[in-house]
Amino acid sequence: MKGARIAGFAAAACVAILFTDYIAASISAPRNDKLIKNLQQQVKSDAAKAPVLAAVQSRITAARRARKTRDNRVAWALILSAAMFFIARGAGTPARSWRTLQRAAANFSSPSRQVRATAASPSEVDLTFVDELVAQQGCTREFAIILLQAIQTHYRYLPDEALRRLCELTEIKPAQVAGTSSFYGQFRRSPVGRHVVRVCHGTACHVAGARQVTEELRRYLAIPEGADTDPERMFTLDEVACLGCCSLAPVLMVDQHAAGKLTPAAACEALQAVEAAETA
Repeated sequence: MKGARIAGFAAAACVAILFTDYIAASISAPRNDKLIKNLQQQVKSDAAKAPVLAAVQSRITAARRARKTRDNRVAWALILSAAMFFIARGAGTPARSWRTLQRAAANFSSPSRQVRATAASPSEVDLTFVDELVAQQGCTREFAIILLQAIQTHYRYLPDEALRRLCELTEIKPAQVAGTSSFYGQFRRSPVGRHVVRVCHGTACHVAGARQVTEELRRYLAIPEGADTDPERMFTLDEVACLGCCSLAPVLMVDQHAAGKLTPAAACEALQAVEAAETA
């Protein structure tokens, strides 16, 4: 029982740290948004203050990353201490308790948004389209780009299963598929979300805080490092060179709907509106 008490105290300490970080983030976020907005207004009238704005944005982003890293470490400490507590108390099947505690710790490590449920498992790809496509277009190597474009349009990305079937049915080799799909930016090798969020990173939007908006959206959507789509595959986040709405900087576009003059909080609200519309 002594081990259980120690583990319980450790878990409580982890919860306290995570809760404190959540409160601190809730208090600092509006202040930071106000500070950034004031600096953005100053930059519009005095371009010499742009470095100050950039420095403040970098500082805020660095602080958020540091907090996220700390919370992730504390969350893992919570998992370990809570697992030790359950094991010491003999509560239930260890494997089941471990999975439950992982989900609980994840909720604490992303307090601004309830962590999404287990990532949607990819559904089996229907390859009938590939069969019909090859029959219509042809099977020689010169049709590679046309075939890949059609597959991308149909599935919204290039599934591995579809590419393997394409190579089985045509003269196109896997090396040609790999080279073509990686050379042209239009092709995606990973599933795309139901909604595509394009954040403008042109000069005007960059100065106005596009990087901070993007970082906040990645945190809000819990997009893993190196990925561009959230675990539920609802949103895909893209950085684009220009959306042609410089007067609305910083600006993003969800599908075909633009939202401008954003703060990080307002950008998240734009996505919340899309989520609310889907659940209505």
